[in-house]
Amino acid sequence: MQYERHLTWSILLRLYHWMFALSIVTLVVTGLYIHDPWTTTVLEGGNISYPMSDIRFIHFIAGFVFTGAMLIRIFLIFFGNRQERFWDWLPLHPTGIKNLFQTILHYAYVKDDMEHKLGHNTMAGTSYLITFLVALMQIISGFYMLYPESPFWMGWGGTLLGSQQWGRFLHYLAMWWFMMFPMIHIYLCVWNDVYSKEGLISSIFNGVKYTPSNH
Repeated sequence: MQYERHLTWSILLRLYHWMFALSIVTLVVTGLYIHDPWTTTVLEGGNISYPMSDIRFIHFIAGFVFTGAMLIRIFLIFFGNRQERFWDWLPLHPTGIKNLFQTILHYAYVKDDMEHKLGHNTMAGTSYLITFLVALMQIISGFYMLYPESPFWMGWGGTLLGSQQWGRFLHYLAMWWFMMFPMIHIYLCVWNDVYSKEGLISSIFNGVKYTPSNH
């Protein structure tokens, strides 16, 4: 079978992906430490090291990178290329709904073949939408805790999340989504590269995917 080469993901989309991925790893590691520090209190406040202060600083920087990545993706949802806009990867039309069920059956080994889609399949798109909504909640709760004196963040945080303690609890709870989602995401990407020759993993580096040629 012959395949056609397509430039699928823009540089901006790939930049978003790696900003998002690397910031999540950093945020999870530092977030676990902030929640339950494994260093002793003897180190904190000494003349040499301030581990909690350092870890919190890294967490905040990663949070800004995470927020920047989300702003890029929101821009691409509306102004990116065809594969990057929301209409292509959400089940909002008959073709998208059909692709959703085909993909589920294919991943469940019930159906051998499925439609070759240049962008995200709609099952992936739906999971990304959930991830984006959780990410927005993480951003609001994070800035709500970081800037408790800000009327803007106090207003949004208080309205959507309630007290600071509730914001902290939801922020911690949502972290577990960002621990589970990447594992499933990586597994399905590897699964796709094993069962398909579309070049899914390499595409996030070079932007290129492949589809079967009609010739």
